[in-house]
Amino acid sequence: MTYCVAIKTDSGLVFASDSLTNAGIDHVSSYSKMHTFVLPGNRMFVLLAAGNLATTQAVVKQLQDDCRLGNLPCLNSLGSMSEAADHVGSVSTAVQRAQAARDTANTNFEATFIFGGQIAGQTPEMYLIYPQGNHIHESATHPFLQIGETKYGKPILDRVIRSDTPLEQAARCALVSINSTIRSNLTVGPPVELLLYTANSLDGGRHLLLGEDHPYYRALGDAWNEGLRQALNNLPAFEWEGQPQPLQVVASGSGGQMQG
Repeated sequence: MTYCVAIKTDSGLVFASDSLTNAGIDHVSSYSKMHTFVLPGNRMFVLLAAGNLATTQAVVKQLQDDCRLGNLPCLNSLGSMSEAADHVGSVSTAVQRAQAARDTANTNFEATFIFGGQIAGQTPEMYLIYPQGNHIHESATHPFLQIGETKYGKPILDRVIRSDTPLEQAARCALVSINSTIRSNLTVGPPVELLLYTANSLDGGRHLLLGEDHPYYRALGDAWNEGLRQALNNLPAFEWEGQPQPLQVVASGSGGQMQG
């Protein structure tokens, strides 16, 4: 399984992903699910991938080759983020059709992507690209997108993320979202990749690779756990807590006995 999340704020974009792949108990490994495409000063794209590994790798390879060879259309030639997202969707569906045509075992070759970034002169944008090639963008009230095992990491995003959330705080929230998912689902695992992109910088952003034993990742997890415990302890008490308990009368033989 996979968990990837992207967050859009007024100050930029945050991307985070786990790296665990699981094709059965004997086929567990780590592959990067975060891929960047940067033309410095002109455009910067990030692609987060979930789904069939053969499909996602083939899609990334074709996108990279088209940029390197100057094939048209390619991510370096398209005029808007929406056109670029359409192109990723088209490449994905073509790869899925080619994979399925060679398959004799009814394998599921579907893949889902989060595609985000910025083109010079335009605002940063993010899209969720479905296996069918169509896409949606994030909502104004919930400016984040998720793919893969989304349910465990969503509550913190719903409660915290807003458009005016500072970029670094949004990045910490993304890490907590992934950390919570890893603790609840063994098919999602480290190392965790994190990328912070500052709006209008048009560069590769700030990239971190956080293994399970990385000091910052461990400190973040410990602080979050302790914060949850403190929050639970500080919740309002029930109205009867702290009040004297009434005496109970317990029958004993033919008489009665008072107990405190």
